[in-house]
Amino acid sequence: MTFNALKKRYPRFIYQGYAYKLAGRDLKISFAFVVPPDISFHPTVVIKNVSLPKQSLGTLDNLVFHLGLMEIPSYWKATCSPEIIIEAGSLNEEQVAWWKDLILKGMGEYFFQNKINFTQKNFLKISSLKPGLKLGLAKFNISNLAKPSSAHTLVPVGGGKDAAVTLELLKEGNLDIVPFLLNPKPEQMKILSLAKVGKPIVVERTIDPKLLELNRKGYLNGHTPFSAYLAFLTVLTAALFGHKYIALSNERSSNEGNVKYLGKTINHQYSKSFEFEKKFREYSKKYLASNIEYFSFLRPLYELQIAKIFAKYSKYFGAFLSCNEARKTKSGTQKQVEKWCGKCPKCLFVFLALYPFAGKKQTVAIFKKDLLRGKKLKPLLDELTGKKKFKPFECVGTIEESKAALALALGKIHDHKVLHAWNSQHFLPLVFEKLLKKSLRQS
Repeated sequence: MTFNALKKRYPRFIYQGYAYKLAGRDLKISFAFVVPPDISFHPTVVIKNVSLPKQSLGTLDNLVFHLGLMEIPSYWKATCSPEIIIEAGSLNEEQVAWWKDLILKGMGEYFFQNKINFTQKNFLKISSLKPGLKLGLAKFNISNLAKPSSAHTLVPVGGGKDAAVTLELLKEGNLDIVPFLLNPKPEQMKILSLAKVGKPIVVERTIDPKLLELNRKGYLNGHTPFSAYLAFLTVLTAALFGHKYIALSNERSSNEGNVKYLGKTINHQYSKSFEFEKKFREYSKKYLASNIEYFSFLRPLYELQIAKIFAKYSKYFGAFLSCNEARKTKSGTQKQVEKWCGKCPKCLFVFLALYPFAGKKQTVAIFKKDLLRGKKLKPLLDELTGKKKFKPFECVGTIEESKAALALALGKIHDHKVLHAWNSQHFLPLVFEKLLKKSLRQS
């Protein structure tokens, strides 16, 4: 299915509505998207063990509506319809511009890989019901739900090294941590078990099987800004449970793009970047929940610095897993392999980053082989270290970091300026900033 054929057949993508209810102690949310003439999607989200009086449900409209807006890219990508129509609620001009900016920047990799010219005039129009219609979407005030506690910090936990570092450092600072898990995987549960930080908040997100069916039929597919989705979901969750802080584990390295396309920088990690974090914080405080603080705890550091800190916590070596190949199902046609593949850019970068600090023996034990031996990964190494004008579409460090990691691993150098860097572009509250600076000094 070509882009031009799809946009002619499917000129409009419509966000029709959303619904939510308490079922036992779970908050069940559903969304309705329609792509005339013959496609509809109904994804669902379940937030587990919500302690919420039924009369408070009405205050959730705006946050649930916004989570639905953030679901759009995952489904819109199948047809890349030239118009997105928001029937479920109302957006003003500033909000429309914000969402258009997110889609164009957050889906750059998707446009690149599908050879779509997203820079052409009138490429995408977003329209909504006229502002002023009474849809119960008044500006959300967290005080209508649980009262936020500054002692509680919601920490999203993936399966990689970064979240483990965040958990350990916040523990050392005696902060009250509440782990957050989306569709929990074995590696996440292992990390939490080792971290000993208490019971997590669990959310289950279900992709409509119709999307996977369309993927198999050859409709458009590609990367969407998952960390942006996580941002809206965690603000909703923090509001429900009364947590003031949301501490992500995104780092400085994510600011670097991958490749130039149509005069624009394409960044696989756009929604992990400082640019997105700044824009989301501004949007959240104005349109979501003004007194929830969303920030990236590891933002001042490079991936290589985080790897050095992580190497101190060897208990996680057999638990963490951040190889994306390990979780791929190819639209439901294959089982997840659930282990480091040892063949992708992510595996190679993590191997390089850990090697100088964990040592050869322990690093090889994690990946079950020495990724620096042989020539098979040389093309990937050339991409990581900037010898080609393309950095892999993965969550990897900057080109400078990869060069430094390789030199350190080969024993050509024993220190590098990257290891002592501190990025002042961050939003860390003072107590968190002091914790991270202390850890950097001690690493």
